Amino acid sequence: MGVAGDPGPARQERRPMTHRDTIQLTAIAAAALLLTACATTGTSTPAAAPAAPAAAQAPAGAASGAPGSPGATSPMTAARPPADPTAPKPFAEVSRDTKRQDGLFPILRKDEKVWLEIPRAMLNKPFLFTINISSSIGERGFYASQMGPDVMAEWRRIGNNIQLVALNTKFRGEGGGKRAVEEAFSPSLLAAGPVASADHPERKSFLVDAGLLLSDIPGMSTRLEMAYRLPYNVDRGNSYFESTRADAQLSTLNAKMHYFTPRIPAPPLVAPPVPVPTPPQATPDPRSMFMGFVFNFRALPEQAMSTRRADGRLGHFTESFTDLSDDSKPNPRVHYVNRWRLEKKDPNAALSEPVQPIVYWMDKNIPPKYRASVEAGILEWNKAFEKIGFKDAVVAKQQPDDADWDNMDASHASIRWFVGSDVGFAIGPSHVDPRSGEIMDADIGMSDVFARGGRSFIVEDAPRGVSSLGEEAQALAALNQGWREGRNATYCTYAQDAAAEMDFALDILEARGDIAPDSPEADAFIQARIKDVIMHEVGHTLGLKHNFKASTTVTQAQLKDKAYTDANGLSGSVMDYNAYNIPLEGEAPTSYNNTTLGSYDYWAIEYAYKQIPQAQEAAELGRIAAQNRVPGHAYADDADAGGFGPIDGMDPMINRFDLGDDPLAYYKKRLKLTQELWARVQNRKPEAGDDPLRQRRQLASGFSQLTRASELVGKYVGGMYTHRDVPGASVPAMRPVDPAKQREALRFLATGLFSADSFRFKPEFLTSLTTDYVEFNRAGFVSIPTAVARVQLSAMDRLLQPQTAIRLMELPNYVSASERKSVISINEVYGTLQSSIWSELKTGAEIDPLRRNLQREYLRRLQANLTRGGAASGQFADAYAVLRLHAVQLQSDLRAAQGKGSVETRAHVAESLDMLSSVLKATMTRT
Repeated sequence: MGVAGDPGPARQERRPMTHRDTIQLTAIAAAALLLTACATTGTSTPAAAPAAPAAAQAPAGAASGAPGSPGATSPMTAARPPADPTAPKPFAEVSRDTKRQDGLFPILRKDEKVWLEIPRAMLNKPFLFTINISSSIGERGFYASQMGPDVMAEWRRIGNNIQLVALNTKFRGEGGGKRAVEEAFSPSLLAAGPVASADHPERKSFLVDAGLLLSDIPGMSTRLEMAYRLPYNVDRGNSYFESTRADAQLSTLNAKMHYFTPRIPAPPLVAPPVPVPTPPQATPDPRSMFMGFVFNFRALPEQAMSTRRADGRLGHFTESFTDLSDDSKPNPRVHYVNRWRLEKKDPNAALSEPVQPIVYWMDKNIPPKYRASVEAGILEWNKAFEKIGFKDAVVAKQQPDDADWDNMDASHASIRWFVGSDVGFAIGPSHVDPRSGEIMDADIGMSDVFARGGRSFIVEDAPRGVSSLGEEAQALAALNQGWREGRNATYCTYAQDAAAEMDFALDILEARGDIAPDSPEADAFIQARIKDVIMHEVGHTLGLKHNFKASTTVTQAQLKDKAYTDANGLSGSVMDYNAYNIPLEGEAPTSYNNTTLGSYDYWAIEYAYKQIPQAQEAAELGRIAAQNRVPGHAYADDADAGGFGPIDGMDPMINRFDLGDDPLAYYKKRLKLTQELWARVQNRKPEAGDDPLRQRRQLASGFSQLTRASELVGKYVGGMYTHRDVPGASVPAMRPVDPAKQREALRFLATGLFSADSFRFKPEFLTSLTTDYVEFNRAGFVSIPTAVARVQLSAMDRLLQPQTAIRLMELPNYVSASERKSVISINEVYGTLQSSIWSELKTGAEIDPLRRNLQREYLRRLQANLTRGGAASGQFADAYAVLRLHAVQLQSDLRAAQGKGSVETRAHVAESLDMLSSVLKATMTRT
């Protein structure tokens, strides 16, 4: 008989098992079970060895316990328990016939199936997980070529389940206490699923079905519901991976996700109080849509980049978090500047190429005729880097037309060209390493409307409305920028608003005959605009925030000097929202728009990117930041400018779209330019072949300018000039706007924007306003009173809002006793506003219909303020009392004016008196 495990001679026969043999084997098995129990419970028995991995088990078909068979074991060995049906299949079995792409996480594909290979060594090891939007539906904030969220994540294996977990980087214990912070603040689960295979015997890695990514990780269903108020969900069965790519630092999967809703509800029989948005209009069937997502797994650098603390005297995007490691710090917030890892090849050279330049790939969809302007906007930033010793720090490369790679992966910073049905904006977000603030990727999205729309507007064959983006769409686009708070979260509408600015400029220049369609001047105008927008958006991706005070660093005289504007531009920074520099009629033209970097841009790049030895960094950065008082270095961000939520912006020098060191003078100039445009439009007779909407657009273009000016003029009243500096600086952090300037702003509103004479149109012009009868959903009746009200109410609402009232009442606290006599009071503001709006009651003049509308709106605001619960208490109490006092005076003036003027005027006065009397008699719950 052969030895156990030896098959012995081939001719040997096996004898049948007897009853005695069965009894013996049963006894042996019982003894083995007893020994196993002792091994697992006893203290002196060696612990049982861990079970062998599935890949090392005997192959199927081998007799595990039969004597004389390959792999047979001794009769004294315990019988092997039955295989676990839930255990992962062998790696080789799952990966059979797959195509493999090696990379950070190797990708295996077979037909429609895709797997990620996860080395055990990569478990619980952080990486950067990002999602970009490669294709979308083309409306309401859902556009292609947009960067999505980014987060530091890791793979976690729990038994035979795998989890993709987003790590919580908002709260940290940088100097200690890491465990306490991790216990206090939870991470988030992004996706999970079963492990798809046992470990590979050599690589110690296992497979995961990449289908776990085909869920609503980006949260797009919520955003769709925000836009359309319809419940869209992911259809997993019709979602799939289009392509994949991997290298040593990156694994990328391009997915096509299907979102659907079972049905579109019927419209309500009665119109709801709040308008319901329409279902998607850009898809063939509003119940179904595909969106493309690029899922990126990007390796973090083994050595995190050295951090650089942000300074509030200038503006950079930051990686911000709360550091709870030291309870002795009064402020636990930490802010690291977002910047690329830029290092000199030759640290000792005054001018050196970088080890790795910042490369921007220009999308192959950019039309060839605009590529030179896009490239110029990118490379303009090399001027700032050369100042701090870098040669060719920024490089522009063109993606080949036949390229088979997508520049939305996480390893190609790019300028993406996209289209949409209602889109006209650019956006410049980035993804960063949260450990240090290092920018790892950036994809600027640029809408084709910048070029197509601008040229079409000169030709007058396209509606201006295509360049507008609603507030809801802006919110959706802002949501797409990331999960993490406070970094790169400001939504940039520069290109969208610059489109409206350009429309106005083109209308003026075309009406004057200074520019014609398809002329070299028209082409230069469009190309300059594209370069301007690209400079602004590239600045964002270099880490720079908006600077809405930069335009005030150029004087009104310099704006009229062509030599100055050609050399220095129109503003202290391309990061401002800079208006077009349109001369008044008869003035010589200079530069129309910004063409180069400003002084602030050089300063901000120096702070973020200058190479400084570690031992000298704190002192040198302090020296650089202390240059905030240098002319041209004025800085203020979105919150300073206000205009959203409860933030109203109190400094009249900090605005979007103004020019020069005197914004009020700029607004007065815009009124004159608007009146010139309207006069020229009315004097030009429509011609055969004109676009039917031409005159409407030119009319609306002027109203758009005045609506913005109206609100910004109101910022002077009760305004405060602000200055960013460190504590103890010699320049005050804030001071009231000069009383004379506040009164000048009130006079401009009274005599300019509140005057009906500013909005006179010839009857023959109004009767010539036609519509586009080819379109079914076409524009209707043009209402001049509605457009005028929009202009006037912007200023009125600003003057009557509680924030303005509170500041007006507190102004005396910010000046010396000798200056208090000249301070403008809330009584003066309310009195001036009311007397200018109701001036006809004193003069006995006929009340124009436009003025009657303004007066009715004033009464509605009186009613809201005088009957609102709680208005008569708290900080607004004194303002309430003064406002009521003026309301009583207005009641007296209305009584005295009864019975005078036309029927319409008499009826208006009687109605106004009745309404105001009811308001003054109304009871109010005082809290």
